[in-house]
Amino acid sequence: MPHSLWKGAISFGLVHIPVALHPASREDAIDFDWLDSRSMDPVGYKRINKRTGKEITKENIVKGVKVEDDRYVVLSDDEIKRAYPKTTQTIEIEAFVRAQDIPFVHLERPYYLAPIAKGEKVYALLRETLLASKRIGIARVVIQTKEHLAALIPVGPALMLNTLRWPSEIRPWDELKLPAEGAKAAGLSERELSMAAQLVDDMSANFDPGLYSDKFRDAVMALIETKAQAGELSEVKALESADTGTSSNVIDLTELLKRSLNKGGASDSKATATNPPAKKAAARKTAVKKAAARAPARKHA
Repeated sequence: MPHSLWKGAISFGLVHIPVALHPASREDAIDFDWLDSRSMDPVGYKRINKRTGKEITKENIVKGVKVEDDRYVVLSDDEIKRAYPKTTQTIEIEAFVRAQDIPFVHLERPYYLAPIAKGEKVYALLRETLLASKRIGIARVVIQTKEHLAALIPVGPALMLNTLRWPSEIRPWDELKLPAEGAKAAGLSERELSMAAQLVDDMSANFDPGLYSDKFRDAVMALIETKAQAGELSEVKALESADTGTSSNVIDLTELLKRSLNKGGASDSKATATNPPAKKAAARKTAVKKAAARAPARKHA
């Protein structure tokens, strides 16, 4: 499993679940590099002025947004950074909804959530509650300076966070020429519907992702393997390349749930789910002393 993107907490009511966020998907496309056919040197990208055709330096590039024909509003990097959402390291659940209420077109990118800092029990409680209620959580989260709407989904032993596209990112179908809704309005006969239903029934099966693969990628990789074994290789000289956590002890979960249901108990909310600074400092000192006491024995061994 790769390193976590960040460590924070799932929050709903007064309950905090300390978690680490991990990517759940990866790019599996073939990575074609551009090479100079004469020397097999890597080919890079140039910044070109489209009007003059001349290359320009990075220092002379600014960011602009077109508001009218040939008219732009220019923003500096500092202005853009000030508009970034505040990183809270919190997955703030705003509602619980039925999974079927979210259209597939809104699903964007999946992430795994793993419990940390003794959060296993409350993590499991939320997972099992969502499974039993057939609900998923709708939350807001900031990942890499961008705020996302996200769905918190129980999948097997894991809680997954799937970012969702904002409504403004979904293109409407109004401009498409589509058949009218409804069988009668679309001119479908009972016989056609019956035959189509029978065909769908005959082809129905349980989804097994292992039965599917990227055939284009498989074919290209097989070709690469064949050429490599035949010694058809071109040497490319390598170029130089450039190479936070939340701690929390889970306390009386039943009490936190009771307070969450009782709106009057919000005043002493989140402080009860985490260690006070003094306790954290004492815990750190104790850990340092224990480590120092064990150090000679480990060195001797």
